[in-house]
Amino acid sequence: MVVPGRPDAFGQTDSDVRFEWGPTGAANLAADARCLVVVDVLSFTTSVTVCVSRGMTVFPYRWGEADAADFAHAHRAKLAVRRRDVSVEHPWSLSPASLSAAPVTPRLVLPSPNGSTIASSAQSTGATVVAASLRNAGAVARWLMAQRFGTPGRPVAIIASGERWPDDSLRPALEDGLGAGAVLHRLGAAGCTLSTEATAMAATFAATTDVEAALRSCGTAYRLVQAGYGGDVDVAAVLECDEAVPVLTEGAFSPA
Repeated sequence: MVVPGRPDAFGQTDSDVRFEWGPTGAANLAADARCLVVVDVLSFTTSVTVCVSRGMTVFPYRWGEADAADFAHAHRAKLAVRRRDVSVEHPWSLSPASLSAAPVTPRLVLPSPNGSTIASSAQSTGATVVAASLRNAGAVARWLMAQRFGTPGRPVAIIASGERWPDDSLRPALEDGLGAGAVLHRLGAAGCTLSTEATAMAATFAATTDVEAALRSCGTAYRLVQAGYGGDVDVAAVLECDEAVPVLTEGAFSPA
């Protein structure tokens, strides 16, 4: 069936609030969106929320790029290391738990394979880029409405980053769907016009009676716990405890 008002079948252009998965979904919606909200609950956007709340500025960067250290040096920033490489000299990593306790550094480069890569790529689209997690979903929704994003002429796209299968294909991840759904649910309740895709994800969040339990029992959380990083799940699982709204400005996330 052809739906009137949607000339682009996958662009969700008949609605002011849209939803998609992963880097390809972000690229498809970014061309027509005035704001792109990136959700990577375990762990990039939770880490960004924690850092910004502590007064740190965070530069997203593509995962695995050999010149990350040069980029950090050029921006007078510290470079986050892999979780297993954390040390006294390098206490910053993609671990929200570690970042909650690490010394505050004014500027941090934080690569990640999913959320950071999407945010870094989105800089060239001209859209406002925001980092959302379960911790700040309510604050992000309120800020979007205050800025009149999600209204006619100012569409917003919520992107669940997802994870990766061993063959590098996208694995839609429950935790990111719930984080995106938390923002979408609040926008829908405020009267914004949600696409069918966005409505379905908002309904998924609303129907999840215990979001924290769902997060703790999802596959990504199990993997982190088994690797010894259960503290990251603890930090990410707290719903709407943070008022920080990280907005990408001049290449770095800082408070709105």
